[in-house]
Amino acid sequence: MDYAYLETLRRKHPAWRLLLADHAPLIISFLYNCFITPNVRSLPEQDVATRLDDTLYRLREELGEDAFPKSALEYLADWAGDDRAWLRKYYPANSDEPHYDLTPATERAIQWLAGLEQQAFIGAESRLKLVFDLLHQIVQGAESDPETRIRDLERRRDAIDREIDEIRAGRMALMDDTQIRERFLQMESTARGLLGDFRQVEQNFRDLDREVRERITTWEGSKGEVLEDVLGERDAITDSDQGRSFRAFWDFLMSPAQQEEFTELLEHSLGLEPVSELEPDERLRRIHYDWLAAGEATQRTVARLSEQLRRYLDDKAWLEDKRIMTLIREVEQHALAVRDQPPPLDMTIDEPAPRVELAMERRLFTPPVKPVIESDAVTAGEETVATDALFEQAYVDRERLRGNIRHALQTRDQISLADLVATYPLEQGLAELVSYVSLATEDGDAAVYDNREQAVTWTDTSGVQRRARLPLVLFTR
Repeated sequence: MDYAYLETLRRKHPAWRLLLADHAPLIISFLYNCFITPNVRSLPEQDVATRLDDTLYRLREELGEDAFPKSALEYLADWAGDDRAWLRKYYPANSDEPHYDLTPATERAIQWLAGLEQQAFIGAESRLKLVFDLLHQIVQGAESDPETRIRDLERRRDAIDREIDEIRAGRMALMDDTQIRERFLQMESTARGLLGDFRQVEQNFRDLDREVRERITTWEGSKGEVLEDVLGERDAITDSDQGRSFRAFWDFLMSPAQQEEFTELLEHSLGLEPVSELEPDERLRRIHYDWLAAGEATQRTVARLSEQLRRYLDDKAWLEDKRIMTLIREVEQHALAVRDQPPPLDMTIDEPAPRVELAMERRLFTPPVKPVIESDAVTAGEETVATDALFEQAYVDRERLRGNIRHALQTRDQISLADLVATYPLEQGLAELVSYVSLATEDGDAAVYDNREQAVTWTDTSGVQRRARLPLVLFTR
């Protein structure tokens, strides 16, 4: 860590530039309250802009209108630019609205600033025990002598037996309140820090994906060379310490038994009185679901890399086919040019070799199987069926209904189906109403309350007032 390295880091690293920014207190406080505190990975642009508008409004009332002259969207675009790189702006699959997520550099800068605060309680004991536990795991895991490992296991077994005897004798050692709070705070800090680890792993794979795209675009060699190079780097990241640790963590997290055990342990810990006195964040109850969402995002990044390789192979195969067709057309054009005056053909060819076919090589005759077809006489039906329903079918555009829901939720957090129909009247009557209910059952953010009812009123195409009663349906963003 010399002067030149630190000078380069000061000018180019996003975390250092964030700390030197003119509006660093605004940027860091907003990103901390928007992403770090609620433990959120990504948010739609409209939600982030709305929250930033509220923050700017409060600060302008205190500091004056000229304190922050830009709009919320302009600030977001500036923070996500390549010269800042404090936010990552991207479009998720099947979405036309951009989303924002913290970059790993921004999160590291925010966590560093959070560590500067004076801590009222520092868990020295739990950290010391953690150091000892890690050292024990290292030594025990690296021990290759079977006798030594057996002696260690026997010693641990004797300690467990002594503890069982103590409990049976009525002497049971319990943690005091301080020890419980100390370990819970350390667990909470580690659990929240895992999201930052996911961001860094995903960023590494995303950087590899970007490098692969650039290399494929400018590559002029053979397919084998570029694939060997790309797959070698992908295996290098996957087989690195970070890649193996992430894969082991993901396998552990995807185990149903481990998920159930984690949920039970977390609920039991949150129910303890010393922990309740800390007033922990309720979002901590679903921290493992946040891990799953972050891990899935990382897996999707790897899937995009594989998809890019597949497209590269398809494109190269298409180019080779195109080259062959070009050569064939050139031969045809030359043949047409000399059609009237063909060049003299003087060449000698060898007599083709005789073709020997033995009688025993011929396949024996197999008589064809004659299918048996049973034909029944068709009788005229006597039922009279109304066919009007076949010609009165209506097609409901579900994308138009989704657009109505998105536009309605831009100005509010939730809206009921009755209010939505009042804002966007039904054009196709009951069929459109049923489609709204179907969308609500498919949308994870919508809720259908069977124990509550709501009345929906509309006017059909003939001008008749219609009314339907159905369970309460709420669309939320």
